[in-house]
Amino acid sequence: AYDGDTPDEERAWIRQHAGYVLTNPDLLHRSMLPGHERWSSFLRALQYVVVDECHVYRGVFGSHVANVLRRLQRVCARYGSSPTFVLASATAGDPAGSASRLTGLDVVAVADDASPRGATHFALWEPPLTAHGGENDAPTRRTATAEAAMLLTDLVVEGVRTLAFVRSRRGAEAVAMTARDSLLEVEPDLATRVAAYRAGYLPEERRELEDRLRDGRLLGVAATNALELGVDVTGLDAVLLCGWPGTRASLWQQAGRAGRSGRDALAVLVARDDPLDTYLVHHPSSVFGAPVEATVCDPTNPYVLGPHLCAAAAELPLTDDDLELFGPTTADVLSSLVARGLLRRRPGGWFWTRPERASDLADLRGIGGGMVRVVEDGTGRMLGTVDPGAAHSTVHTGAVYVHQGATYLVDHLDLEDSVAVAHREDVDYTTSARDTTDIRIVDEIERQAWGDAELVHGHVEVTNQVVAYLKRRYLTGTVLGEEPLDLPPRQLRTQAVWWTVTPEQLAAASLADVDVPGAAHAAEHASIGLLPLVATCDRWDIGGVSTALHPDTGRMTVFVYDGHPGGAGFAARGYAAARTWLSATREAIASCECPDGCPSCVQSPKCGNGNDPLDKAGAVRLLDTLLAGAP
Repeated sequence: AYDGDTPDEERAWIRQHAGYVLTNPDLLHRSMLPGHERWSSFLRALQYVVVDECHVYRGVFGSHVANVLRRLQRVCARYGSSPTFVLASATAGDPAGSASRLTGLDVVAVADDASPRGATHFALWEPPLTAHGGENDAPTRRTATAEAAMLLTDLVVEGVRTLAFVRSRRGAEAVAMTARDSLLEVEPDLATRVAAYRAGYLPEERRELEDRLRDGRLLGVAATNALELGVDVTGLDAVLLCGWPGTRASLWQQAGRAGRSGRDALAVLVARDDPLDTYLVHHPSSVFGAPVEATVCDPTNPYVLGPHLCAAAAELPLTDDDLELFGPTTADVLSSLVARGLLRRRPGGWFWTRPERASDLADLRGIGGGMVRVVEDGTGRMLGTVDPGAAHSTVHTGAVYVHQGATYLVDHLDLEDSVAVAHREDVDYTTSARDTTDIRIVDEIERQAWGDAELVHGHVEVTNQVVAYLKRRYLTGTVLGEEPLDLPPRQLRTQAVWWTVTPEQLAAASLADVDVPGAAHAAEHASIGLLPLVATCDRWDIGGVSTALHPDTGRMTVFVYDGHPGGAGFAARGYAAARTWLSATREAIASCECPDGCPSCVQSPKCGNGNDPLDKAGAVRLLDTLLAGAP
């Protein structure tokens, strides 16, 4: 094993003598490829590159890894080797196409499954609607984290080794904390056998938890998808999925963690108060009968490709022969890098001439910027890290941060020094950020006429500002209050899919001028929630804007955009599968049992306008009008 935890004294021996090296994309990017001369004997003899769990390399992360693999091919060719790439996944959709996008090579799929397994009993679990208490007095459901904590408690009491997958770091901590509190009341000795596991823990904390889970000292673990991969744990009997995990591939990957010893297993999908979760539990064929999604990534995104071309030029000067390897946008991106002074064009190709490390330009887990450190006030102890793109919304002043079951309140966020200072305090609420968004169309890539309506895919510029945060009661989701924030706006140039309808169509749908903003707003929220049905993304990877009259289109317009610079392929996938996506959106709204709109259909947890105005019935009529012209 050659990774960040490998001692220095072992690294030289591994480079010279190892026949099999297990590593990760990050170390390949930052160490092995920049220092390829030290790996010359290994690379010269390299025959196979095995990419395990290849379905997780999607979106921006997948686009980065795709470029790392192309750089690896260049370096191997330098030493005279041409290794065969073998990609492994139990859940990839369109395996040959997905693997080909990732490697840039022709790939042959081998789809026979011979893995030994017992039967898995799979339940779809929808929490009931509770009393009114949400925004604008809308009904809410008992939270998925509260339901998962209850189930985890019951299973641990019965001695069932259980893993609960929770969408967020905060949620994983909350599920473990609630289950431990419940166990203290019924079986105190079991409370110490439940823990949380998530990214952001220190390496030694994660290793200890993994050891305790393997040998059975831990009976229940609430984890983010950091435990979905890479940690081989046998003997688990049950898996709880706290909310739809984003893709069918992740669903089966997570559910498959139980029953690996050959015994029968239990898997429970607990639906969140969310349009997609609501749609899926009411349409089981979308879970069990549909094919697994194809992995979406875009290695040619200039925001991703540019830093990797710099890294590749630092490894070996780029030549005209490399243009095909990195894709059709390479020549334009190289010209931009030369104009910015990052590369120099010479007769022999493109050269990196700057003193700093070129590989530091690319962050595989995002685009630009180091992680924001969360530090305890008084002690200076580092509690964890947060992606800089999420800092405004998760560790702003007043935010609740959870670490190892303990709650902290953020006192101050310093974006210049990338640090958030928090103090320990017990609270019974969570926080969620509110923001405002403006959008400008830059250009169009493709468009379709849907009768008199139009569907478009193109580039946009988004201006976003976090302006406030809500406090919600943890167990019930009841809104306790809203606090203002003063944070700077951020600009994002990305890709979007948008659709427009004419004033005449609005009139035909019985939507008066006063009704249009609420109908469009509700349709926007629901379409954001349902895009993960057709694209390998999470609703937090995307954003949206709706307006009764957009200045760039002259019409009522609904936008859904990728939340990453340059785009991540999600909007493009929405455009390609628009009829399926928007039909499911209409169905999710129409089939929800609430009277006027709730978080299960048209309310959004991150709406900058406080989920007002929203017109549930108007959204259905609006989508009916749009879909009537769909080709």
